[in-house]
Amino acid sequence: MVVTQENVAVNGSSRHSPQEIADILRERIRSGDLRAGERLPTQAELAEEFGVERGTVRQALRVLQQDGLLSNVSKGSPPRIAEPAHAREEPRPTMVGLAPRLTEAFSAAHVRVDAACLTAESLVLALSEPVRHIHEGRIRPESVDVRVLLPSREINLAFPVSVEGRDGAGDPVHERWLGQRNAQARVLQHNLLTLRATHGMEVRVTFRALPFTPPVKLYLLNGEEALIGYYLPTRREEQWESHTLQMYDVLGSLSVLFPFVKGDGQRDRMFVEESQKWFDTLWETITTDLTLSW
Repeated sequence: MVVTQENVAVNGSSRHSPQEIADILRERIRSGDLRAGERLPTQAELAEEFGVERGTVRQALRVLQQDGLLSNVSKGSPPRIAEPAHAREEPRPTMVGLAPRLTEAFSAAHVRVDAACLTAESLVLALSEPVRHIHEGRIRPESVDVRVLLPSREINLAFPVSVEGRDGAGDPVHERWLGQRNAQARVLQHNLLTLRATHGMEVRVTFRALPFTPPVKLYLLNGEEALIGYYLPTRREEQWESHTLQMYDVLGSLSVLFPFVKGDGQRDRMFVEESQKWFDTLWETITTDLTLSW
């Protein structure tokens, strides 16, 4: 550091620069000497400690504020140490992103999972991870409540649909989807209800019939987290029984999930709360239980 007339104290000792003061305070925050939520000493106290003018302290505090280390910065009172910022999780394909989030959600004593989707395929596969952890004794929730909204068999789906435009009873594309929906829902129900017999948990799994095709898949975990993925229709061909199906379909397992966590800021909190409110309202409005049969 170059000592100039401006940073030499009256007694001849070199004064701290704003950056040096910021670095010292940053190290105190990093080491835990100053904890999140605590107030800093006053500017007068810091000026006395470092032997500088208050203006130098204010410059140091602005550096820390720009770095996101201080909150409630105002002239009226000392700022507080900011809560550490959460690294925002990148959107990931459903089959990569859903299982670890569900496993973490199942570490709670009382688990609640709400889902709205086209079929339960992704949910069934992802739930195998926390269920395995339960059987291994790594986690043990007291209760599990899973509510799933799936399209009614009675509606004309937006997708999957036949390229030829057929729909309803007798349409093999619709019959294929209905068979998948029913089979996956039964597996989901069986795997979770088994926990009641094997581990004595309170388990409830319920399905209700959506009167429309969901344009997105939505997973709500313990009211604290929301994951949303958009269905992207594409034209494709598939063999099903004796049919070669030409259809517009979606591959939900490839949908990218965008995560929103309540504690990650106002935007995330509002999204989680509004999504949960939407789901709860829709669940109470729909009175038709899903029929898992042909």
